Amino acid sequence: MAGEKKAGFSTPYFLVDENRLLHNLEILKQVSQQAGCKILLAQKAFSMFSVYPLLRKYLAGTTASGLYEARLGYEEFGKETHVFSPAYTEEEFQGLLQYADHMIFNSPKQVRKFAQRAKAAGKEVGLRINPECSTQEGHAIYDPCSPGSRLGTTLENFEEELVPMLDGLHFHTLCEQGADALETTLQAVEEKFGKYLYRMKWLNLGGGHHITREDYDVSGLIAMIQRLRRKYEIEVYLEPGEAVVLNAGFLVSTVLETMKNGMDIAILDTSAACHMPDVLEMPYRPPVKDSAMPGEKPYTVRLAGPTCLAGDVIGDYSFDQPLKEGDQVVLEDMALYTMVKTNTFNGMPLPDLVWRDKKGVMSLVKRFAYEDFKGRLS
Repeated sequence: MAGEKKAGFSTPYFLVDENRLLHNLEILKQVSQQAGCKILLAQKAFSMFSVYPLLRKYLAGTTASGLYEARLGYEEFGKETHVFSPAYTEEEFQGLLQYADHMIFNSPKQVRKFAQRAKAAGKEVGLRINPECSTQEGHAIYDPCSPGSRLGTTLENFEEELVPMLDGLHFHTLCEQGADALETTLQAVEEKFGKYLYRMKWLNLGGGHHITREDYDVSGLIAMIQRLRRKYEIEVYLEPGEAVVLNAGFLVSTVLETMKNGMDIAILDTSAACHMPDVLEMPYRPPVKDSAMPGEKPYTVRLAGPTCLAGDVIGDYSFDQPLKEGDQVVLEDMALYTMVKTNTFNGMPLPDLVWRDKKGVMSLVKRFAYEDFKGRLS
């Protein structure tokens, strides 16, 4: 721990590793080249724009969920800029006309409201569809096909007379899933909307594809995309976020205090609530370096954050040795859905951002301070 501080890094900090990132990018490049599709970065998962110059060598552009992300992608990444929102305000729409190439709408009503003006500005127009085919279990918060979902147009609400205004269709139904889930979804999409695909320029398969996971069926994905391109003579897009940075980032923290209350507890200087909200929202159990499930190693401990939230708990882990004050704890797979979701609840400082290049040299990208906390308030 002392060595890290002498090098200029004090915990907590996010660390993104170039070699691990390149591993993912090479896989995505292979898919893009062999399948003949375009792959976009979903900025909602990862928006560390200091690495966009590297990402743009491999990816076709970015996707955004609103004006600020679209502007970031346009200004820092370049190439194609796609945007989707469940509903656009007039002010947001006018701003997006400066930045977005593809504008995807959530409903026929939104198409009627905005599409003509988007077309007049030279933008491509898409409609998000809901195939009503859920392939997830236990993660309804991330399931766009759950009952009563507000995301996407179902076949019942699809208006065929709007098809001439559309350049493409978009669906996003997956979350950390394999090619088998995509195959199931595609069957539902083609059964319900296939006849319209013949009249489209492109089909966007959305995100949630765990393409860079070790056991992912990459060849199966490539075959599905090739079949779609041949059958409908359309361009195919993928917009992964997680797959781009899977296992490429870490959150390095320090044990501040240890205590007992029916079990061993270690209070870290990093917070689940502030620095990795998915741990509480999903819930998600992040991997921790040199740890195992509770009871598998000799010493089981609950890792918890320093905020006043009683539920600010990362999880229970076991280690070879008991944790003590000053020990370093490294949480893994922390590039995705962390930096983009951090907050300053309780006045918690935001973690620094650190880059480790191919040679292993670490450099500080961004350090946050009191002004970042105060600037969010009034």
